[in-house]
Amino acid sequence: MALLPEPVQNLITAFERLPGIGPKSASRLTFYLLRAPDEASQLLAEALLHLKSATGQCQVCFNITLANQPVCEICANDRRDEGVICVVEEPLDVLALERTSGFYGKYHVLHGVLSPIEGVGPEDLKIAPLVERVKSGRVTEVIIATNPSMEGDATALYLRQQLTPLGVRITRLARGLPVGGDLEYADQNTLLRALSGRQEMT
Repeated sequence: MALLPEPVQNLITAFERLPGIGPKSASRLTFYLLRAPDEASQLLAEALLHLKSATGQCQVCFNITLANQPVCEICANDRRDEGVICVVEEPLDVLALERTSGFYGKYHVLHGVLSPIEGVGPEDLKIAPLVERVKSGRVTEVIIATNPSMEGDATALYLRQQLTPLGVRITRLARGLPVGGDLEYADQNTLLRALSGRQEMT
């Protein structure tokens, strides 16, 4: 016999699928919404429905943008240096670097890293469009800002192999970042030091 009504259990199960949320947190969130005014649940439901339908990817850098906006605000900003591209794993990394107010170039979001164990290869990432951007001839430097993890390092090395023949300067964020850490969790000062201390990839 089920201990909880099916709609309650279904929401708990849905919350458990989210990263960083275990059974206890999922149960707390569900019972909070159960007790909360109807307006709170309605707002959450509407926000979730519009999350997919109202957003899309920038056709240039693949950052998240509005569905009816083919190019994101950063790519559309003429005051930013289009000659310098910072390559990151996820859109959250763009937010982290933007908070430093220390980078004035543009971005390229890979949407993941190479991971043979999980079956993620180069064709699964936004690597080919990056190569095409560099081939355009307007790019002078590519900063590889993948996370300092095994997968991040492997992705950085693969990108270097792909980009080196194109004659562009390739740098990597300095190791002020902790090994195994994520950009989105790094503080602003650490990110600024990593940006300013970036090194040539050899």
